[in-house]
Amino acid sequence: MSSPYRALFAAPGAKAFSAAGFLGRLPLAMMGIGVVTMVSQLTGRYGLAGALSATIALAAAVAGPQVSRLVDQHGQRRVLRPAVLVTLTSAAGLLLTAHFRWPDWLLFVCSAGVGCTPSIGAMTRARWAALYRGTPHLHTAYSFESVVDEVCFIFGPIISIGLSTAWFPEAGPLLAGCFLAVGVFWLTAQRATEPAPHPRERHGRGRSALRSPGLQVLVLTFVATGAIFGAVDVVTVAYAEEQGHKSAASLVLAVYAAGSCAAGIVFGLLRLAGPPARRWLLGVCAMAVSMIPLQLVGNLPFLAVALFVAGLAIAPTMITTMALVEEHVPRAQLTEGMTWVSTGLAVGVALGSSVSGWVIDAAGADAGYGVPGVAGAVAAAVGFLGYRRLRRPAGQRGGTLERHSQRDDDHEQHDMA
Repeated sequence: MSSPYRALFAAPGAKAFSAAGFLGRLPLAMMGIGVVTMVSQLTGRYGLAGALSATIALAAAVAGPQVSRLVDQHGQRRVLRPAVLVTLTSAAGLLLTAHFRWPDWLLFVCSAGVGCTPSIGAMTRARWAALYRGTPHLHTAYSFESVVDEVCFIFGPIISIGLSTAWFPEAGPLLAGCFLAVGVFWLTAQRATEPAPHPRERHGRGRSALRSPGLQVLVLTFVATGAIFGAVDVVTVAYAEEQGHKSAASLVLAVYAAGSCAAGIVFGLLRLAGPPARRWLLGVCAMAVSMIPLQLVGNLPFLAVALFVAGLAIAPTMITTMALVEEHVPRAQLTEGMTWVSTGLAVGVALGSSVSGWVIDAAGADAGYGVPGVAGAVAAAVGFLGYRRLRRPAGQRGGTLERHSQRDDDHEQHDMA
């Protein structure tokens, strides 16, 4: 392993919470596709399977930031364990309901409960921030986390689908639940690296991190970015099927993730100068431009090459985004801020998947690649329009909002006096 990464894990507890975070994060890539595979095998109803997967995604978009907000206020251990118990109970209910063919409405209720899964990626990034805030190691840590995300999304669906098809239908979601339980309880057992909580009455008076103008720009941009990812996944499967090689879709998408993974590793070795907002905007524009070759695909090998190149822009943009979240969100709301970005991404994935499906049904897979093209253009447009909100004088970075919050408190106390 290269020197910056060796130095990263020299801190006590870093290896342990990283390993726990990896296990706890795998279910994010396994549960949705596992539920689709399970339900479609047990009932043959792909419409129901897709609706349940969408319910999980939408519930996560609603519940995720709220869970992370409670984590910022009360600590990871006090919040994550009860939240995971809700998720595991709901997952057990979902598996039993599907197995015994209980009413469909119960499937939706349990799926909504599964959506309460905490954002483990935000939890581990918050630990890195507490450990290395203000040092070059934090850039390497965020790069490593981006690589872990890609590894999870390369292998998670393969494991989940493989088990459910080769063993028994419930195997994929069942293993995802086991990974979640082990990962979260192992992570929360590590108290030495847990970020200190920030009770509401002392920080922010319960105001959402989304009130930050900079975070609003990041979240809106990542809704469009998520639409790219969701559309590329769906259209690639449809395109491979039209080419008579549907099974090759998973390999092509793995190449897409591999491009991002490789870029993340290299990006973590760099020590870049200049404002991160500028790098972020360049990354968003690069993702948009990388969608243009997809409009010209003529065969699966060319598609794989085009997606690998497109993947090179993903991880660096994600890494820089997390650095910007740390700059624009008060330290007391860092976990919530990171989760809002993930939420925007999840909402975008759902939108991109749905819209691309309609386009494919109406005009075929070739036309479907227009959806990520349009989504990329929207992401770039939002990035340009919101760029000024992301720029800050160097002396005001890393705590401006906290000082504003304190200034508001001082003004209120003065008025009361």
